[in-house]
Amino acid sequence: MNILIIGKGGREHAIAWKAAQSDAVSNVFVASGNDGMSQIRKVITVNISENDHAGLIQFAKENEIKLTIIGPENALLNGLANDFKEHGLMVFGPSKEAAMIEGSKQFAKELMQKYHIPTADFQIFSTYESASAYLQEKGAPIVVKYDGLAAGKGVVVAQTYEEADQALKEMLVEQKFGQGKVVLEECLEGPEFSLMALVNGETVVPLMIAQDHKRAFDGDLGPNTGGMGAYTPVPLIPKESVEKAIETIMKPMAKAMVAEGKPFTGILYGGLMLTQNGAKVIEFNARFGDPETEVILPKMKSDLIQHIVDLLENREINITWHEEVFLGVVMASKGYPAGDTKGAPIHGLDNVKNVLFHMGTCYKNGQWLTNGGRVLFVVGKGSDMNAARQDAYQAINLIESDSLFFRTDIGFQMLT
Repeated sequence: MNILIIGKGGREHAIAWKAAQSDAVSNVFVASGNDGMSQIRKVITVNISENDHAGLIQFAKENEIKLTIIGPENALLNGLANDFKEHGLMVFGPSKEAAMIEGSKQFAKELMQKYHIPTADFQIFSTYESASAYLQEKGAPIVVKYDGLAAGKGVVVAQTYEEADQALKEMLVEQKFGQGKVVLEECLEGPEFSLMALVNGETVVPLMIAQDHKRAFDGDLGPNTGGMGAYTPVPLIPKESVEKAIETIMKPMAKAMVAEGKPFTGILYGGLMLTQNGAKVIEFNARFGDPETEVILPKMKSDLIQHIVDLLENREINITWHEEVFLGVVMASKGYPAGDTKGAPIHGLDNVKNVLFHMGTCYKNGQWLTNGGRVLFVVGKGSDMNAARQDAYQAINLIESDSLFFRTDIGFQMLT
């Protein structure tokens, strides 16, 4: 069968890489894709924007696409899945109504409150004055979240009153991410982990958990980013806690969406924290996590595409996993997340034998160049965390660019 993947980043590169390994797949088309993907056998990039719904639907029909997987959250919230379904096309991704679980923090929090899904206490504000008064009452630490999409940068875990107040001013007065509300919520304590599941209505098939590193710099310092590295599995999180989170968070949320008349089909991503009172929800996303996908799919031994088709056609699914630890490190443009670089040369990629996903590169005149904030994702694997770290960082040392930086401590806290 032919499949179509929508998107152009590292997450979509990982999905395309995994899809190409399926014996059932003839061609993997990616719209719009990136230059790194086109190096994979079976993968063909297509110059159609994720915003061109009519063009994508026409392409899917003309090329006999059996399954379309939508990567980016914006495409989901713009109703791309709705439009594909209206044309009778099989699509893996939630409707724009269901994608509001990610598109609006207010929607997600109120749904969790209604259906008793464990999460931090919260209040929602539309003006700086009302939010500021609540902040003065509660004090810090406190979490400030922009209600809408903010490319993974709309959350501030404020340790001081001043830091929280500055975040409120940026979001509500300066409208840094656009005109929207702000959620102020209790600052939970404990290790975070990402739990993704293949979901179709009330059917929930959990994937392996992962842990990512949001802060830009070593020691979990610096601003929040879209993620600077990830690994799976997560030894710090007991198996019993994961199983309980599936039963108390993921399955109830899938049922809640059905009850609300917004059934969810696609990847339901739970960003969770293991507190003293069990796992609680930090956030929900409506698609594959990035960069967690880039380590979870290499760890998956069985056929992702067959699993998705089986899910959509209501057949039983049995996912199998490799034994090794998988750990990946982001190489980002200097200045990220505040800015990025484009056109800076990258040397040494041909020397890397590891799995390597392109997040923001382009290939011009025989040369790899930077083309975004997060640029490359280098995956290491090994029998344990230390071996996986060594494998990843040895590969990174083969890559040369004056314009890139990376964290040197991904997974390191698991060794201490």
